[in-house]
Amino acid sequence: MRILSGMLGAVAVMALLAGPASAQGGPAKYGEPDKAKTPTEIAAEKDAERAYQRSLGNIPAQKSQDPWGIARESAPANAAKAPPAKPKAKNEAKAETKAETKSK
Repeated sequence: MRILSGMLGAVAVMALLAGPASAQGGPAKYGEPDKAKTPTEIAAEKDAERAYQRSLGNIPAQKSQDPWGIARESAPANAAKAPPAKPKAKNEAKAETKAETKSK
């Protein structure tokens, strides 16, 4: 009797959960023809599009914003750059470091 009541309870829970799941409509199928629009819907869409385009014209032009502009120098783009330094030979670099340590 105990097993039967447990099974009956499980079946009842599944039945209660299956109801809402079956009520959900599936996604629109591809290839279904669109519903024909009435002339009033077409006119309303055209009016809405015109109003949207007019509202875009009311937006003022935005300045270009550079949030890091104050953090970097504003150097002219065509400024003459110093030629890159020649890399030192390994022996010269070692000799300079030895000389620096001896002078200290």
